[in-house]
Amino acid sequence: MRILKTLIIASLVAVSASCGDFLDIVPDNIATIDNAFAMRATAEKYLFTCYSYMPQHASLSANPGFISADEFWFRQNFTDFATPGRQIALGNQNVVDPFLNYWQGEREGRDTYEGIRQCNIFIEGVAKVPDLTEDERNRWIAEAKFMKAYYHFWLFRMYGPIPLIRENLPVSVPTEDVKATRSTVDECVDYIVSLLDEAAPYLPDRIIDETSELGRITRPIALSIKAYVLVTAASPLYNGNDDYNQFTNKDGTRLFPDADATKWTAAADACFQAIQRCEAMGNRLYYYSQSVQQYAVSDTIRTQMNIRNAVTAKWNAEVIWANTTSRAETIQRQATPRGLDPSKKSNTDARGNLAVPIKMVEMFYTENGVPITEDKNWSYDARFDLRAATVDDRFYIKQDYTTAQMHFNREPRFYASLGFDGAVWYGHGRYNDKDPWIIQAKKTQVHNYATQDSYSVTGYWPKKLVNIASLINDSGYTLEVYPWPVIRLADLYLLYAEALNEAGRGAEAIPYLDRIRERAGLPGVIEAWTNHSIDPNKPNTLEGLRKIIQQERTIELMFEGQRFWDLRRWKTAITELNKPITGWDIEQETAENYYREKHLYKQVFRTRDYLWPIKENELLTNLNVVQTYGW
Repeated sequence: MRILKTLIIASLVAVSASCGDFLDIVPDNIATIDNAFAMRATAEKYLFTCYSYMPQHASLSANPGFISADEFWFRQNFTDFATPGRQIALGNQNVVDPFLNYWQGEREGRDTYEGIRQCNIFIEGVAKVPDLTEDERNRWIAEAKFMKAYYHFWLFRMYGPIPLIRENLPVSVPTEDVKATRSTVDECVDYIVSLLDEAAPYLPDRIIDETSELGRITRPIALSIKAYVLVTAASPLYNGNDDYNQFTNKDGTRLFPDADATKWTAAADACFQAIQRCEAMGNRLYYYSQSVQQYAVSDTIRTQMNIRNAVTAKWNAEVIWANTTSRAETIQRQATPRGLDPSKKSNTDARGNLAVPIKMVEMFYTENGVPITEDKNWSYDARFDLRAATVDDRFYIKQDYTTAQMHFNREPRFYASLGFDGAVWYGHGRYNDKDPWIIQAKKTQVHNYATQDSYSVTGYWPKKLVNIASLINDSGYTLEVYPWPVIRLADLYLLYAEALNEAGRGAEAIPYLDRIRERAGLPGVIEAWTNHSIDPNKPNTLEGLRKIIQQERTIELMFEGQRFWDLRRWKTAITELNKPITGWDIEQETAENYYREKHLYKQVFRTRDYLWPIKENELLTNLNVVQTYGW
């Protein structure tokens, strides 16, 4: 039914009940489409209606990237907010009433096809606006085309081959003619890319009027999303995936393509063009500036701030696109330990429920820049042994505090990203690195609330997501809210490195990895593996460098909502999301008992889970649409 509603444009003068839902979302209750495009002011509001269907990227409830995989976990009886994404992580997705249903706008999913319909109406109607300059008109059309492309891409990543809504059809079209079928994967990608190509030349390179236009689409954004689309299309889930050989339309049309290695070359070219444009417009990797520091801090803390602020410092130069309609509020509250400031431990605004499983903690490199399973000088088997911190560890762990061996000699991103028992937590009212907050997470300690309703079930918190200026006070939690960074330059570098390697140009990929590693305080790839890994030849093979790139991407973008999609497009979810979720035994008081790995949940991921199911009642309404294969 959703596709039918999207394909048929409502009669401009109709007063039937079927028009009610549509008229409710026209800006300022404008009664007809003609009135919507009668003047510039109302047309601009309609353009913003096109933006209003954007996914809520910062929402733990609505963005499957956060809690639908394995980066975060909650206690069993968590009830702070609706968590349909968690049901996906628990293996409870279904066809009767799917969670995060973006096809129909249900179960925390936005009605994305309705958003596409609004874009079509705008593109068709904006030509009627009399008081627009040609440049303005072209820009607005380009913005609507971008949103239309992005909405199709959002659905494509979830459902695979989808019906394409190229235009709204008049009500006079026979019903059978508007019962859309799924387009093939290649048709979907080609159409999305064509919209982005049409839009890019008419978009501004940068936002000039930051007061009123921050968050609107620019040419660097369009080129970056094009790169993301083509990398996705070249990836194993969509490129030669034999699991979907039987995924066909009712007429027998095969929906998934055979493998095509040249797709990686096209993806690499798109990434390069996006990087060139972004860098020319001033995008660069974020480095913590001395000019914004409240105190002189150590190089150790400064490196950690490079990593934390790349995400949480709003509108920093690394951010290519931030979603101004979705800001980091709830996610900061849930990422902050309750009682971070012990004198405010009765303040419940810092919820601290967002827990990081041990499997993600182990992903981070050692201080030598290689995996903990590969470092010649780091004992993986002894990682759960106990050790007391020394003065040399004071910027990471409280001196003389006893904690697990796995917390020592790790890379700076480990300490920038994670809060854990004994860890230093810089900021939030304490900006002198000689007197930071210290996490104390064992039972009876200030940050363990296992007998109450707000605590980390694993003993780890995603510190990276909390802005250092967010401040717990007597009356609540004053958040330094930031618009969610949908894509930043480091992400684009990693996409480019991946595409280059898969295209057989691995040597060209390594410098882009090294840019990110240098910012994170690590040696370059070749230096690190040559000097510290038990597998020094790993970067010199396509398969070895692929593993390095995938782990580098996981670490750099940890907690940003990307791993969920990456595991799917790489087709590694069948392995990663069938591993157990574990944490520390947080109900224990002593270090000896606390630092025992505790099993929390055994995830189950099946091949069918790579793509979303369509709700059954939709299939009964439109008999031309086939169910997602496996469902």
